[in-house]
Amino acid sequence: MILNAFLLALRAIRRNLVRSFLTVLGIVIGVSAVVTMVTLGQGATRAVAAQISSLGSNLLMIRPGQRLGGGRDTAGAPNFKPADADAIKTQVNGLAAVAPSVQRGVTVVYSSRNWSTSIVGTTQDFFPSGNWTLAEGRLFNDSEERGGAAVCVIGETVRRELFGTTEALGNAIRIKQFSCEVVGLLASKGQSSFGQDQDDVIVMPLRAVQRRLTGNLDVTLIRVSVKDGASVDQAKAQIASLMRERRKLAENEEDNFNVLDTRQIADTLAGTTRVMTTLLGAVAAVSLLVGGIGIMNIMLVSVTERTREIGIRLAIGAMEREVLLQFLVEAVALAAFGGIVGVALATGASLVLAHFMQVPYAFNPQINLLSFAFAALIGVVFGYFPARRAARLDPIDALRHE
Repeated sequence: MILNAFLLALRAIRRNLVRSFLTVLGIVIGVSAVVTMVTLGQGATRAVAAQISSLGSNLLMIRPGQRLGGGRDTAGAPNFKPADADAIKTQVNGLAAVAPSVQRGVTVVYSSRNWSTSIVGTTQDFFPSGNWTLAEGRLFNDSEERGGAAVCVIGETVRRELFGTTEALGNAIRIKQFSCEVVGLLASKGQSSFGQDQDDVIVMPLRAVQRRLTGNLDVTLIRVSVKDGASVDQAKAQIASLMRERRKLAENEEDNFNVLDTRQIADTLAGTTRVMTTLLGAVAAVSLLVGGIGIMNIMLVSVTERTREIGIRLAIGAMEREVLLQFLVEAVALAAFGGIVGVALATGASLVLAHFMQVPYAFNPQINLLSFAFAALIGVVFGYFPARRAARLDPIDALRHE
């Protein structure tokens, strides 16, 4: 009986191809919109996670002040000293790297070119803590770090803007009143989640920057990388306790420093992306309901047009459930076909948009199957009323219908 109803439904759909296409179009648009929005949203979430992980593995960032960003004034909070970083390295368990650093914005010059960038004065632990890798050359060594030698490792953006096609390694760039030899080139990282170009950086030994640029021993940031398998929360608590002790804070005093876990950034950004994805998916799902209303409207028209046909079927012995099933299968077939086409279009659109948005394509079989199933369910829900109306027609009245 189901096979016969399916064949009758296909015959009716083929008889009115243009009308069937327009009916299906609402479902196609709805399914493709939902799948595309959710797929791109999940791709954006993955991109955020990857960009946060590029900052460093299990990374804690310790800064002076009670908050990062806007809010309470933190200008009076004292900076750290290199001894604070040494204390963290020796007294906190489970750490892979501790890198004190200070950053300054400067204009650097090579030949006739100049470029405004940031100089980071730090130690060798800066590179493993931030997941930096070398593209060419080398890092500064222990003796250069201890002696504050004027050597530097530059990012890809600085290399491109200053040197172009010229070889950068071994050449010297001028930073204010001193020259700095380029000994290494960092592999490109691209933009961070905050839109900052991570490759627009010059890394020098901490003592060199303190001696030649800042004129003091202040440290404005300490990067701490926790070993894999060690507790990040425990390390964070130990660091906070140690810093309170070193900064001589009483029990009733608030911290005048901030220990930021990059996982918090990742969770916050990923949560925001998921909420936006859900909202966009919900808005797109409204078009599925519109498509369902279109199916119900067309099925009601179809019942009216085929009243005599229904009357003949009922008059020669067709059961009500057979007529009901015929029209219900027709509605479900339209919705299911729209679901299949919508998923196919969404896959192609997601691949293209993911490429232009520079986010990974995140294929999710669950959302594809769910969207298809929801489209078929819409066919059942919105097709049932017209099908029931057809099944309950009086055969005599149906045969009299003109």
